Amino acid sequence: MQLQQDEHWMRQALAQAQAAALAGEVPVGAVVVKDGQVIATGCNAPVQGHDPTAHAEIVALRAAAQLLGNYRLDGCTLYVTLEPCAMCSGAMLHARVPRVVFGATDPKTGAAGSVLNLFGHAAINHQTQVQGGVLAHECGALLSVFFRRRRAQQRAEALAQHPLRDDALRTPDAAFAHLPDYPWAPHYLSDLPSLAGLRMHYLDEGPAQAPRTWLLLHASPAWSYLFRHAVPTLLAAGHRVVAPDLIGFGKSDKPKKEAVHRPDWHAQVLQEWVTRLDLRNAVLLAQTGAPDMAMSARATFEAPAPRGNAYEAPFADAGHRAGLRAFARFGARAVVGPLLGTFDLDRPEAARQLVAQAMQYFDH
Repeated sequence: MQLQQDEHWMRQALAQAQAAALAGEVPVGAVVVKDGQVIATGCNAPVQGHDPTAHAEIVALRAAAQLLGNYRLDGCTLYVTLEPCAMCSGAMLHARVPRVVFGATDPKTGAAGSVLNLFGHAAINHQTQVQGGVLAHECGALLSVFFRRRRAQQRAEALAQHPLRDDALRTPDAAFAHLPDYPWAPHYLSDLPSLAGLRMHYLDEGPAQAPRTWLLLHASPAWSYLFRHAVPTLLAAGHRVVAPDLIGFGKSDKPKKEAVHRPDWHAQVLQEWVTRLDLRNAVLLAQTGAPDMAMSARATFEAPAPRGNAYEAPFADAGHRAGLRAFARFGARAVVGPLLGTFDLDRPEAARQLVAQAMQYFDH
């Protein structure tokens, strides 16, 4: 009997979630029930309202409190399609909500048992009963469809902004979706004269007006993922960090013909890119074998050939490997500059050691 009632009210919450989706919000809905009647509803509205607190639960709690004339919602049950976050869970505890029922779990921010359980602390002066998993499949499916459509829209917008040349390939984003220790937002450009429409990917982290900018440059067969352990150390020092993927590598476009990959052309692309980003007080830290660049402050390091699935991710098939074959053929020249040593940058401690040596060198 209780389950049937819970499913009935959860369907009311699902209707609110669908309304949120139609408004372009993440589809989460909530209803507050008292004495067998819905007294308040809420759907996600943080984007539309420019309000980070406008989660479905908060909207519903506010409406219920106004109706009852009391911020304490005695005798009420709150139904929500997604496991509450810490903010919403805290609000429910402050409102003295006796019972909370949610649908799908949230493994990223759920505060009712997934990431943490705010409701499970006996020392808190109010205890709320929690029931999860009611119509979990329907609630989760609504979220999955929404995010799938949004990702497709983002891909379409990105393709419209950076159309793919007929003579090039582009590694699908899914190939990079689950790489460890690589959380940074991608940046792309395709309008540099020497790129001729090819899309180039790069990382750009830290303040634009930082006292020093580090240009981290990989060689073949690596890509910007090589620097994943070095970037946090440089950011912690208050510096800016930029790390491009050479054309043919990483998330950048991959021309199908080896003839495209001339050392002077790669160097020209990088010089135009540096000018576009208006890099100030820049230091080039390059893996030996990287294209030559005219930079006043530069150092090199050697690294063992990287191994593992992350380094294979950019090269989904043989057509993506023209850059690898070309670099093996012409053996790109190392940047002239001090050699700091040999470091296995797949090891965090080695990455930190390289950064420490480079920072020490350029501080003198």
